[in-house]
Amino acid sequence: MNLTLALGDITEQRVDAIVNAANSSLLGGGGVDGAIHRKGGPDILAECRALRAGHLGRGLPTGRAVATTAGRLPARWVIHTVGPVHSREEDRSALLASCYRESLRVADDVGARSVAFPAISTGVYGWPMADGARIAVETVRSAATSVAEVRFVLFDPPAYEAFAAAVARAH
Repeated sequence: MNLTLALGDITEQRVDAIVNAANSSLLGGGGVDGAIHRKGGPDILAECRALRAGHLGRGLPTGRAVATTAGRLPARWVIHTVGPVHSREEDRSALLASCYRESLRVADDVGARSVAFPAISTGVYGWPMADGARIAVETVRSAATSVAEVRFVLFDPPAYEAFAAAVARAH
């Protein structure tokens, strides 16, 4: 697998699948989730609503992933995953790792060969960036997947630097 880093907007990535750091409702929100829904258009929300009307009536559980159309985004699919809220009292790192592993499993299921990930849970969910980067890189590197390219798309230079450090340590 080719693992790369990019500084920029995940909604502009030309890949097979873009991973959305979603909330469990799948109905949009702020941050990456809001940007994906805004730029992708109503088709993404329509498929999310259909999932909620079906087997995900209670929402998407933390650590799980599901795919929808990418609508107007330059990708074929959006893979929605719900990251854990960071806690100082409880180790939720296995749930964060599951987001990356499950997203790659869903990518394999739909036939995606290239996947762009945001830094899941490191925004409003409060996960420390360096630790989030470490978990992301270690999990993706060790995942059994047919995905040929994983691109971590980081919104700002500090996030990019944290992921670059995690990649360097993983070598």
